[in-house]
Amino acid sequence: MGFVDLHCHYLPGIDDGVDSLEDGLALCAGLKKLGFTKVTATPHIRTAMFENDMAGIQQAYSDFQGAADKRDDLPELALGAEHFFDDKIWELFQTGRAVHYQNGACALIELPRRRFPANLEKAFFQLGLKGIKPVLAHPERYHPLFRRSDDLDALVNAGALPLLDVMSLIGKYGRRPKKAAERILLDGDYYAACTDSHRASDVEDVAKAIERLIELVGEGYAKTLFSSRPERILAGTAEFE
Repeated sequence: MGFVDLHCHYLPGIDDGVDSLEDGLALCAGLKKLGFTKVTATPHIRTAMFENDMAGIQQAYSDFQGAADKRDDLPELALGAEHFFDDKIWELFQTGRAVHYQNGACALIELPRRRFPANLEKAFFQLGLKGIKPVLAHPERYHPLFRRSDDLDALVNAGALPLLDVMSLIGKYGRRPKKAAERILLDGDYYAACTDSHRASDVEDVAKAIERLIELVGEGYAKTLFSSRPERILAGTAEFE
């Protein structure tokens, strides 16, 4: 079983990811060389910044898949979206217009960096009642989690599945996210890991970050974070043991 990337920005011109089809294909090809057999596009949906919707995202994915089908050096492609959690995005979940992972039971959610929304635990619990598990993007980059994990534990108890951005482990986003990532990882609080790649040039950093992940937790657990657990998210069977 190869690696599975749950968070990647390879669809061109739709957010802050790759600028061109060629760069998107190069990114996917580079991840394939690192051992990724499945890579999920997760374009941003963010109010007043990336006003993407389900139809537009699906069309961009279909266009990309059409080009990818002509090549034999790419991983299997999948689709989701990175939802920036605010009142407008909450409405997407309430009305069935959020872009879930392929099984429909899990969806990627990004939070504001400096302060979590009010009643976030309640919102996550309510998503659970609707049969949706929130996959929490890069918790190590949120200021409330820089020093301690209490707020993360509360979100996990409300149903969240924390997702490590592996490049945090090599300082891609700064010293404090790096230290937070190491603490959360060694405490066993991540459910899975991802690359959050935005361009083909990220592949080199992803390779270094995976090496660092293996140094910290060993090859077996790294495989769990990048393979078996991501597959469970895509299958809709993800649960913390």
